[in-house]
Amino acid sequence: MAVAAAIRSEPSSSPSLFAGEHLVQVRALLLGGRVSAPGPDAWPRLADKPLVLGSPSHQGCAMVFRYGAVVFFGMSAEEERQLCDALTVREPLSRPELEVVELRIDHKLSGDPRIDGGVIVVPDENLTRLQVIAEALAKSVVLADHENAIAKVFDRIEPLAQNLNDGGLTGRRERELLEHIGGALLSEQRMVGRVEVREKPEVLWENTELERFYPRLEREYELRDRAVALERKLDLISRTAKTALDLLDQRGNRRVEWYIVVLIVVEILLTIYSMLK
Repeated sequence: MAVAAAIRSEPSSSPSLFAGEHLVQVRALLLGGRVSAPGPDAWPRLADKPLVLGSPSHQGCAMVFRYGAVVFFGMSAEEERQLCDALTVREPLSRPELEVVELRIDHKLSGDPRIDGGVIVVPDENLTRLQVIAEALAKSVVLADHENAIAKVFDRIEPLAQNLNDGGLTGRRERELLEHIGGALLSEQRMVGRVEVREKPEVLWENTELERFYPRLEREYELRDRAVALERKLDLISRTAKTALDLLDQRGNRRVEWYIVVLIVVEILLTIYSMLK
């Protein structure tokens, strides 16, 4: 309860978060399928939804998403490595997905934050606004990982599906086809169930003044368009799976029918043979 109260009472901005730096590097990493944060001793918790961890050197912060992404704001490479080592990662990626952008703090900025040439420009170090930026970047690296995975599945299932249609697949290749399709469907479950790419971040429900800013981030990183494109590809893979299973089922039924015909013919021949004896 004490930790929760401390989180709730944390101010929405932190003037010393970047030690007066006006240009901050933001690095989004997708480490795996799930991550769990370390204890609060070495990495103080500044906020939640998403979880914000302060740097031990008091310069920069990191935002941890349970679906496997971590977004670093202005942290040193050594502190990034230390935090990654401290995280518990399930289903780790052999090569983490990475996206790097620059954040410029312009105290003279009037009006809403903007994006100029890929650089995100904000008027101050408001922590809630940084959480919104982290949400967009985390979803972007998740989409990039799914896009790469689906592209590989398409490359592999096309020749297998063609061979299946021609009747040339062996049992091993049939299993390979279904394994690829199953992996794609699992990707869909993760994207929709865990990440909720097309859902509005929770932090916006209590900060309506940022609702105009998040759509700009969505457009910059094409989150909705990429999600829709992935859903269409996953739907195509799902229909391919149904077609493949139908063809396999028909092939199995034909095989059974031939077995029955052969047995009937054998029985007739045996009957005729016994009658002629």
